This record gives sequence, structure tokens and C-alpha cells, in this order.
Amino acid sequence: MVLGVHITSADVRDQYGGMYLLRKVASNYPRLEKVWVDGAYEGLFPAYAWHMQGIQTEISIQQKVRNYAVTSKRWVVERTFAWLGRFRRLSKDYEYLCQTTENWIYLAMTRLLLYRLDD
Repeated sequence: MVLGVHITSADVRDQYGGMYLLRKVASNYPRLEKVWVDGAYEGLFPAYAWHMQGIQTEISIQQKVRNYAVTSKRWVVERTFAWLGRFRRLSKDYEYLCQTTENWIYLAMTRLLLYRLDD
């Protein structure tokens, strides 16, 4: 399940959005030890995560398997996006404010969690 969400405008680099998200999430989850990120987070992000929050960063790299590029742990992110895409309000970017989209994501993930607890 999603631990935290931070949505930015398109002109914000992934590293800086990730830094903000770590500040937001690390205080709520003190046992958080490792995050998996893609290549866009190379640079300042791993050093920030380790020195400021004590969180180890693992950057997933693409590996060629039978003419396909496979990225380790990427399926977790893609699966989560697929779950969110099933909700009509999140299938497209309809919202004007980033905070509204964040709230809809939390609502969708809460609904998924309740559905699974019911089974």
C-alpha cells in the first residue's frame, strides 16, 4: 500500500519531489530503512536520503532479458499505477490542484485496503 504521496508540477525534478516526500513520510514511518527508485533519482537524492533521513536508496537499473528491458522492483510501481487507473477520477489528470489529486489517491488506496480486509 502507498505510504505517502507528493504530486508536483511538471517543472519540478524528480529528485526534489522525492526529497520532499521523504521529509513528509520519514517521521510517520521511523522503521523505514530502504527505498527503491529509478534512474531519475541519481545525483543528490541518495545522499540526502542517507544523511538527512538515514534511509538507504537502491536505484533500479534496466537489464536486458530476451529483447525486453526489465527493471528490478519496477513492477511494484506499475502495479500500483494500474490499481489507481481503475478509478475514473484518477484515470486522467482532471484536477486543478495537486493536493486534490493526492487526496483522491489516498481515498482510492483506502478503498483498496478495505476491500482486501473484507475478503
